Amino acid sequence: MANNYFSFKQFTVLQDKCSFKVGTDGVLLGACADIGGVKRILDIGTGTGLIALMLAQRSDAVITAIEPDRDSFEQACRNVANSKWCNRIDTRNTDLQSFETGNNKFDLIITNPPYFTDSLKNPDPGKATARHNVILNDDELLKGVSRLLSEDGRFQIIMPYVEGNIFISEAQEYGLYCNNMLKIKPMPTSGIRRLIMTFSRYRKKPAEKFLTIERGKRHEFTEEYINLTRDFYLKF
Repeated sequence: MANNYFSFKQFTVLQDKCSFKVGTDGVLLGACADIGGVKRILDIGTGTGLIALMLAQRSDAVITAIEPDRDSFEQACRNVANSKWCNRIDTRNTDLQSFETGNNKFDLIITNPPYFTDSLKNPDPGKATARHNVILNDDELLKGVSRLLSEDGRFQIIMPYVEGNIFISEAQEYGLYCNNMLKIKPMPTSGIRRLIMTFSRYRKKPAEKFLTIERGKRHEFTEEYINLTRDFYLKF
């Protein structure tokens, strides 16, 4: 059973009201996000607020974190309020389709999205919504990103390998092109399980990198994973 909270080096995430708890996907995305030159960030489906808090720790950007689920939103608000970056994170209880910013655009849009399109849905409605494209399918996500991303902005997302490759093709229909791809393996002998993809409005050949999380045994982490996450995890 997951703990009601998860402590990092510079903040704590309360998670008893959220359907999905702190996980490796969110930590990886928050740690890998390209924050160079970024002034305004949008975190879509913030959940506990984890990624917004990680990006606030790593940057000086102003962050907007949106979350449609009321319980998760309230939890994210509390986690942000308890952090040292509460003045730079604006949490809003809204879905992407309804979210408006006027003429303001974002330099970085980031999300750990609902991605199990065809798999068996979880009987828990909250978990089903959080991890299936029930409310936010790929088209709605890409439409929202295209609307809110600045001309020179970046969009970053983590997805399973198969869904990620499909998403790359879908994104081109909205004028968004994959420029960078991090291929993630749990162990050296494993297949690629996750992709962290970076999109922009400019087409170029994607640069590919690889990351292996564990060396071969459970909880024996690779140096590259430790170096990536050491500013966050207490165990590193």
